[in-house]
Amino acid sequence: MDNYSLKKIKKAKNNFWDFVKETPLEYSERLSNLYNANIYLKREDLQPVRSYKIRWAFNLINSLSKKEKKSGVVCASAWNHAQWVAITCNKLKIKWVIFMPITTPSQKVYKTKQFWWKYIEIELIWDTFDEAFYASKEYEKKHKATFVHPFDDERIIEGQATIWFEIYNELKEDPDYIICPIWWWWVISWLISITKILKKKTKIIWAEPLWAAWMKKSLKIWKNTTLDSIDIFVDWAAVKKEWENTFNIAKKYNLDVITCPENRICSTILDYLKEEWIVVEPAWALATDALKGLKNKIKWKTVVVIISWWNFDFERLPEVKERSMKFEWLKKYYLIIFPQRSWALKDFLQCLWKNDDIERFEYLKKSVKNTAPVFIWIKTSKKKYFKNIEKNMEKLWFKYKDVTNNELYFDLLI
Repeated sequence: MDNYSLKKIKKAKNNFWDFVKETPLEYSERLSNLYNANIYLKREDLQPVRSYKIRWAFNLINSLSKKEKKSGVVCASAWNHAQWVAITCNKLKIKWVIFMPITTPSQKVYKTKQFWWKYIEIELIWDTFDEAFYASKEYEKKHKATFVHPFDDERIIEGQATIWFEIYNELKEDPDYIICPIWWWWVISWLISITKILKKKTKIIWAEPLWAAWMKKSLKIWKNTTLDSIDIFVDWAAVKKEWENTFNIAKKYNLDVITCPENRICSTILDYLKEEWIVVEPAWALATDALKGLKNKIKWKTVVVIISWWNFDFERLPEVKERSMKFEWLKKYYLIIFPQRSWALKDFLQCLWKNDDIERFEYLKKSVKNTAPVFIWIKTSKKKYFKNIEKNMEKLWFKYKDVTNNELYFDLLI
């Protein structure tokens, strides 16, 4: 990056009109007290439709030639990208086609369809973003439409990089750290360059989900790799492989990467619900959750957390609560061998304490056997109580297996 590029970023910001908001940088008293630091939230979720992506979507699409606008645009998305392309195309009256995975949460499909005006068409296809991406590229070739990439375009970078000017202007000081969620590499690379040109001291930290930790693994073996499998819970942040430029930037700048366990992210979501009375999606909570793994590092420091978007599918709330309780060790799942006698359940209840609760109990009596398996969920108020429960089961000769973190059992039975 050079000073000419900085001028282009400033120009992009001037071209936003009132269509793109300058979002606030909010001081979080709760998080600051919790981590003994000065924590600020860059509230990109307060943009219309709750996403930062309007910055680049408008900057890119508004720059198309008349011929390109007439041919229309196409893109792939698991939703957020889709909404900003949709609202921009509607604003500029440009034909648009979006390919989305069939597995996209219904609430996100519904919200996207709110932009289904005469300029917009939605295609649900296959199961993952990667498959939707390839389908959109085929459409681009066939119909000669302009493909609107989710990040790999200079105009995208120019639009997104306007965030950093706002951070520095609002904060009036150099933050020690800026925490960004995965897929912000194109913005991260420019921020690093901006900090050097403007002689800033800020350190960038990249946050990604533990079971989709592509960057962490790639840096460990010093090679851009592909993950065999991923947990798709954190929506757009769960990818098997990133672009080569992403990895090269991480190597070049020795980028700090921190992984966030998916179940811990659920606890972070519930923290926001309990403390601020707001429901946030996993991607929203990703960068905030990273603070838990940086507690000692950020003490007495000034930290900016990028809040990317805020769109939660309420059908997911039971799963969020379930995952959180698993992480906090407040709920466990057991397979227990019960003797087939009438007072067996009465004996088992002696294993529990007054604060323990049975949330699910499945038992199928076997007429020709002396024992039968029971699948049971137990919830308690403190994780240490499970040691007492297990000790009591052993004392009363109940054979058991803890299947809380056995994904095969969990997927089959829960």
